[in-house]
Amino acid sequence: MSAFPGFWTDQKKSTILMREKASLERKVNGYESLQESIEEAETLFEMGEEEEDEDTLREALEALEALEPLIRAAEIRRLFTNDADERDAILEINSGAGGVDACDWADMIRRMYLQWASSNGYKVSIMDEQSNDDGGIKSCTLEIKGLYAYGYLRSECGVHRLVRISPFDASARRHTAFASVNATPDIDDSIEVEINDSDLRIDTMRAGGAGGQHVNTTDSAVRITHIPTGIVVKCQNERSQHKNKARAMKVLKARIYQHELEKRQEEVDALNADKKKIEWGSQIRSYVLQPYRMVKDLRTDHQTGNTDAVLGGDLNGFMESWLAKKAEGVV
Repeated sequence: MSAFPGFWTDQKKSTILMREKASLERKVNGYESLQESIEEAETLFEMGEEEEDEDTLREALEALEALEPLIRAAEIRRLFTNDADERDAILEINSGAGGVDACDWADMIRRMYLQWASSNGYKVSIMDEQSNDDGGIKSCTLEIKGLYAYGYLRSECGVHRLVRISPFDASARRHTAFASVNATPDIDDSIEVEINDSDLRIDTMRAGGAGGQHVNTTDSAVRITHIPTGIVVKCQNERSQHKNKARAMKVLKARIYQHELEKRQEEVDALNADKKKIEWGSQIRSYVLQPYRMVKDLRTDHQTGNTDAVLGGDLNGFMESWLAKKAEGVV
């Protein structure tokens, strides 16, 4: 395809086609490889039965068992129906009601997603982080790179609630804290997002390091406000103001793209009154550490008592349950 005369004349169009080609090849090759492995195991099993060879039968059963996680992965990939599911993700975490407990909870969530990303082979970079003087973080923005990063993380959008004995309460009372999570696909120039300069307000400020210390001596942090939508993004982790502006614009494009997708989804949902809406700001999951230990997703009813594993990044069960319910039109 890329060898056709004039294929690269339109760079943007050719890039889109090459990406679509690579995506289709991944899906076809994965299916063919899995099908071939299943057929080989079945043939081995038939040979073992025909020759009454226990060693061959055992080998065939072991081969089939080894295929189970691959089949499971193929079933999950089938649930990725959003056009942007294969893309990298930009994950934003903000502390909510609960004072310093909420800031500490936001920091716990940040670590939870960092560990989830690491255990699933994704690369993470911190685009922006606002520390809280008394502990934890007020907010942070993570860039998570890897196949289907957005597909998985879009299941996490909403408010996450924590119930525990507060380490900041001298009387050791139980407190509730909230933090919000939002995921957007990391888009590139192959997706058209029109932004007029006149619609932007760009502010520069001093970038603060961890603990509120001023590491950079120049006003390198950049905050961009998209006036028509009210979307605000900030980036301060680069020492160069130019680089911070470029990364902030990248996040802004992703946020506007997501905003348009949500508007379209609302129009679709309006045509189906029975479909349950999941809106930003709604509580999606509770993490209870006291008086009992339980993590429960309120959209899918998926739950576990192994809170340490979940806070340690074991989130695939919750994500896959949401994807399955989404495919059924339940959430």
